Amino acid sequence: MMQVDLIDVREPRAAEEWNAFVRAHESGTPFHLTQWAQAINDAYGYATPYLRARRGQEIVGVLPLTHVRSPLFGKSLVSNAFAVYGGPLAEDAEAHAALDAEAWALAQKFGVPALEYRNQSRLRPDWTAKAGTYVTFRRPLHAKEEDNLKAIPRKQRAEVRRSLTFDLETRIDQDFDRHFAVYAESVRNLGTPVFPKRWFQALLNAYGPDADVLTVCKDGQPLSSVLSLYYNGEVAPYYGGGVFDARKWRANDHMYWQLMLHAANRGCTSFDFGRSKVGTGAFDFKKNWGFEPTPLVYEYRLADGHAMPDLNPLNPKYKMMTEVWSRLPLPVANFFGPFIARGLA
Repeated sequence: MMQVDLIDVREPRAAEEWNAFVRAHESGTPFHLTQWAQAINDAYGYATPYLRARRGQEIVGVLPLTHVRSPLFGKSLVSNAFAVYGGPLAEDAEAHAALDAEAWALAQKFGVPALEYRNQSRLRPDWTAKAGTYVTFRRPLHAKEEDNLKAIPRKQRAEVRRSLTFDLETRIDQDFDRHFAVYAESVRNLGTPVFPKRWFQALLNAYGPDADVLTVCKDGQPLSSVLSLYYNGEVAPYYGGGVFDARKWRANDHMYWQLMLHAANRGCTSFDFGRSKVGTGAFDFKKNWGFEPTPLVYEYRLADGHAMPDLNPLNPKYKMMTEVWSRLPLPVANFFGPFIARGLA
């Protein structure tokens, strides 16, 4: 008999069983783990109803959800908030259907206009879908340095080699203060509100040895920094950016190259360059490294009378806000940014 219930993500046994199922599932990601919910709880206080489907005592499906509540952007139920991947993981259609039904019951209980699954492929043809907006970039990571260098196209390989001539220093640790200073300036320059510093601290605390910060410095000054997650032999550089001088010293090129070497030394065999919007500079940057895009499909079940959410910064509705934000003094952007970014889940 199929049963769907909620787990306490901080209860050790429940978390261990949940994470074991996620790691064994071919579509599992670090965003499906209970650590992601713990970080959201600590940084934002959002409810994270994590649904588990069982037949008897055997887990046959899981669905991580976040109940997002924002005075600016409204309410939603997302799998999974602040993540690029999500959606249910299940062994069969019956488990999928049971998780879907319970998730929609929660959406109605919370009074949210949309239930969102951030899938890597189309699963529910009868749901509204957003396709063609986002892609992801993945490719194998080699054990030998020379093989990873050869895998980079000639033009980008030259940029990496040039970065090696600038006497740059690479620091790998869990220093979220240093990372936040660089990342906050980077996203301000792009016109995007920064997440609160406590979010990065919460991620590093929750993931422990499966997360770190790699920072590139010149003469002791941080130029670029990236917070990465490690999962099932794959590294995912998730929050990265650089200050204005990073381009001069090829610091971003150096950062991702050093991360490839570091991840390979950790035993990783895959590099997930993450999600980008089609037609953006980030999309082109990853293509230049020799990564090929794979489309992502986000699916929505909508309450009657509601349209599909579109918080995409490329949406003309937010264009003026983006332009104004990129000109704000950094202290002002850092003060007000977290209040806005908590709704950009």
